[in-house]
Amino acid sequence: MSPINLAIVGVGKIVRDQHLPSIAKNPDFKLIATASRHGTVDGIQSFTSIEAMLDAVPEIDAVSLCMPPQYRYEAAHKALSAGKHVFLEKPPGATLSEVADLEALAAEKGVSLFASWHSRYAAAVEAAKAFLASTKIESVHVIWKEDVRHWHPNQDWIWQAGGLGVFDPGINALSIVTHILPKAIFLTSATLEFPENRDAPIAADMHFKNADDIPVHGEFDWRQTGKQSWDIIAETAAGKMELAEGGSKLSVNGELKFSAPEEEYPALYRRFAEIIKAGKSDVDLAPLRHVADAFMLGKRKFVEAFHD
Repeated sequence: MSPINLAIVGVGKIVRDQHLPSIAKNPDFKLIATASRHGTVDGIQSFTSIEAMLDAVPEIDAVSLCMPPQYRYEAAHKALSAGKHVFLEKPPGATLSEVADLEALAAEKGVSLFASWHSRYAAAVEAAKAFLASTKIESVHVIWKEDVRHWHPNQDWIWQAGGLGVFDPGINALSIVTHILPKAIFLTSATLEFPENRDAPIAADMHFKNADDIPVHGEFDWRQTGKQSWDIIAETAAGKMELAEGGSKLSVNGELKFSAPEEEYPALYRRFAEIIKAGKSDVDLAPLRHVADAFMLGKRKFVEAFHD
């Protein structure tokens, strides 16, 4: 079978760090074009808009959209309307409604739409899911704290409405939690901290429960200095489970049970190829729904202005 001719829209840091190496290692894909206002890839024909790219390179089969979420709907709609399969970087969009519309359009056009949640593909996530399915869960504590100045320097879009603020990384934790817990959780209360000069939150404290009244507490903060925290801790009948370092290590009662090198984006592209070949889409909106619920139900607390 011939490789899937792939194009990328939005050539930035995440593309250079993750997408390009993953595509290069995957024989199912061949990168043939890019569209970006500023970035290019050596040896690949480049354009400054998705419209120009789609017009000039009709042999494109699939498009990976890696621009900020506020601008993704229009590009995705153009690609799907042109009959291209579409990979959506996380979060898949700025609103639930626009992603639902894209899912309907993909079905109408008979192409695949992939809402990619890269943290779900962290090395120890499936092992954590299997462990939690084997025991009784008593409580869950999510601690997702990092330094925005280190990870997102001078990225103004992330602080604008639709950029999600602290939920840009926090949604990674929510994507894992919604995957590994046996039952759905529902937000019961939240406090969102907004810098006085920003439209998006810098921190959030969230409380959930499921149908069995099991509590889930999430702490998200972008002001962490020193060691970064990307941990999910569950108290269970079989002891304490710790899914640490963004999902790469699993320990139970202090004993390391599973650890493997990071392979999230290669796994995403394997999944994208799989759904294209199967003629289906993979669009789970559960993580984004929880963020939307936080904005709907959460109390707003204003804190001092943030400056990069």
